Amino acid sequence: MDQQPSPAPNRSLRGVAIAGTVVALLGLSVPFTWTSHDDAGGEPITAPFVEPVAAHESTLGDQAGADAACVPDAKPAADFTLPSLDGTPVKLSSFKGKVVLLNFWATWCGPCKAEIPAFVELQQQYKNDLVVIGLSVDDPADKAKAFADQYKVNYPIVLGLGRDDIQDAYGPIYGIPASFLISRDGKVCKRHLGLAPKAQFEREIKALL
Repeated sequence: MDQQPSPAPNRSLRGVAIAGTVVALLGLSVPFTWTSHDDAGGEPITAPFVEPVAAHESTLGDQAGADAACVPDAKPAADFTLPSLDGTPVKLSSFKGKVVLLNFWATWCGPCKAEIPAFVELQQQYKNDLVVIGLSVDDPADKAKAFADQYKVNYPIVLGLGRDDIQDAYGPIYGIPASFLISRDGKVCKRHLGLAPKAQFEREIKALL
């Protein structure tokens, strides 16, 4: 039997992710700090964390209140059920009672890879109170699983291939990575479009515990 070709990744998200990386690398007179991790194969993963918000936008609460918990008018997170890497259905609302860090990502996205080690560390540090969920926007299961094994991902990865409705529900999402902090009672409290440093995620997680 002929092997079917893997579905093509979402071109618009891929294009924006690549463009965002190029813009960040060029700097465009925006100060940035380089951060680097080693992947499982020993290759360095290096990407800029940009400050202020040029390649990164933080919303749902101004920067002065970045350490605050939910804004008063925070909206409920759109619920979904998606297959995990082994095919088991994962329902977002089943994690109520814990803080959820929902991350839209893809294996082809360089900035997404740069964030993964921080998410692994945060999941380990706050494993009793936090669930990181990696929502792969367009990878097939075998590719996402190989990536998760290589990067020693210790949190659930769900497959969003063909489910643009979920991106729309949290959108507009013009590129990835895109991350959402969801409170214990299921409200979207913070949104990060583009790379954000671990320290910022950690402050916001602690404010919701």
